[in-house]
Amino acid sequence: MRLAPLAVAMVVVLGAAVPSCTRSATLPPPGLRVADRTRDLAARVTEVPAVVLGTTYRPGCPVGPDRLRLVRMNHWGFDGKVHRGELVVHQRVVRPLLYVFGEAFRAGFPIRRMRPVSAYGGDDAKSMADDNTSAFNCRRVTGDHSRLSRHAYGDAVDINTVENPYVDRTGVVHPSAARPYLRRDRTAPGMIRPGDAVTRAFAEVGWRWGGRWSNPDYQHFSATGG
Repeated sequence: MRLAPLAVAMVVVLGAAVPSCTRSATLPPPGLRVADRTRDLAARVTEVPAVVLGTTYRPGCPVGPDRLRLVRMNHWGFDGKVHRGELVVHQRVVRPLLYVFGEAFRAGFPIRRMRPVSAYGGDDAKSMADDNTSAFNCRRVTGDHSRLSRHAYGDAVDINTVENPYVDRTGVVHPSAARPYLRRDRTAPGMIRPGDAVTRAFAEVGWRWGGRWSNPDYQHFSATGG
C-alpha cells in the first residue's frame, strides 16, 4: 500500500550558473518542473561537511569541496518503506538528479541504500559489495587505473550495484555477488532496465547509461557519458 505524501522540507543550493555548452547535460528540458516531481523526496541540499567527504576527497582532485553538495532525500527501500539517503554530487547536477530520483520515487523504484562512499573509507569495492547507491568519489576507473572516473567530478551516479553489475574491460564482474544479475532477461527489484522510470528520467535530463556500453555498467549514469 502506498504511503501518504511526505511533508516537504527542501532547501536547494544550485550554485553557479551552468555554462551553455553543458546545459543540455545538466538541466532538465523546458517544461519539467523539478519541484513537482520531488515533493515526496523531502530533499535538503547543503554544503558537504568535511566528515562526510572523508577519504573520498584529497588535495589535487578535479573538483573541490566548495563545488560539491550533499543531497539528503527520501527513497523507497527493498522493504517497501521510505528511507533517508545521502548523495554527494557536483553542485551543477543537483537539479537534474532531484528530478531523476523524484521520478524513481514516484514509480516506487526501490534503492537498497544510499550513503556517501566515505562510509566505506572511500573504497568503491566495499561500497559496491554493500549494494550502495553513490555518486562522488575521487578515484580511478575500476578495472582501468589509467583514467579518472567521472565519479571524481561528481557528475556520475551508481545505483543498486548488486542488481546492476559492472563488467570491466578485462571481463571481471563488479561486485562479484552481482554475477547472477548479468542475466538481464530476469525480473528483480532494483534492476535497471531499458525504458523503465530510471532510464527514462536520466534520458530526459540528458544523462547517459553505462548499460549500453560494450562492457556494460548497468549501475552507472553520467552527465558526460563517461
